[in-house]
Amino acid sequence: MTQHDSQSLPAHRPGASSQAPEAPDDPSPSRTTRPWMPALLYTLGFLAVYLLAICTPWGQRAENPWFYLGKQGGEEAWIYPLSGAAYGSTPLPPMELSAKPTLMVGLAVIVVLTLVRRCWRQGCAALGVVILTAGGNDVLKSTILPRPDLVGAPENLLDQGFPSGHSAIPAALTLAAVLVVSPRIRPYVAMAGVLWLACIAAASATMGGHRPSEVLGATLLACACYGLATWLLPPAAVPGATRSPRALPVITLTLALAVALVSGARDDTLTRSLVSAATGFICAALVWYAAVGWPAHTARRTRPALD
Repeated sequence: MTQHDSQSLPAHRPGASSQAPEAPDDPSPSRTTRPWMPALLYTLGFLAVYLLAICTPWGQRAENPWFYLGKQGGEEAWIYPLSGAAYGSTPLPPMELSAKPTLMVGLAVIVVLTLVRRCWRQGCAALGVVILTAGGNDVLKSTILPRPDLVGAPENLLDQGFPSGHSAIPAALTLAAVLVVSPRIRPYVAMAGVLWLACIAAASATMGGHRPSEVLGATLLACACYGLATWLLPPAAVPGATRSPRALPVITLTLALAVALVSGARDDTLTRSLVSAATGFICAALVWYAAVGWPAHTARRTRPALD
């Protein structure tokens, strides 16, 4: 063997494997860019929904007749027995008077998970998502985002309900939980959360408590707060891509559609039922994409190339 041949052979290193190294599950912190784009897009979407649906005459004309499709009240909704509006019924959290208790319990669970897993930065970000979403929802609804009367609507339709507080709670708690749970169960926690949100969002629309734009605005607000939290976190603390069954997104969104159809169904009007179901499904898809879609895309973009 010549000297040239001996130099061309790779040197043997102790402990080295003959197989090619596998790509890491999470992107390298040094190659990961901060995800500022999602926060911007969700914020712009939130503002667009408000301006188009509430601050334009044609937007108000499109949504005001919503309350006259079918009978007044939610008695004709399939989910009415679980809404808490029926006498002696137990509301499905966070509907009716269960909203604040649901929020408090959710915050307590986040604190416990943060202490157990010792993920201090993610825990603070998760609490910030919930507090900023819930607090921002109240402030925006009461003082900052008025509902002008542009079409001479009846007085009972002039109350400001943008964004919807009941829909903001499951959206914010789902996104907050994604930050603090173990990566192995993160997709399944997101799955449970979006199914919960699909139910509450569709029910809020079909029961007559909120317009579709108000429910959609609450979800976009929660997604914007989540995007802001992941932007402010150090790159190493941002939830990365996790391995999960490839069929999980399809299964999740299919189940979310089924839950939204049942939760939005009414006996007196098919149109209102379908629009409520579509609203719930869109909200579920937005939260799923915020919680699972962006980290996966980031991992594919930033994964180092193998030599």
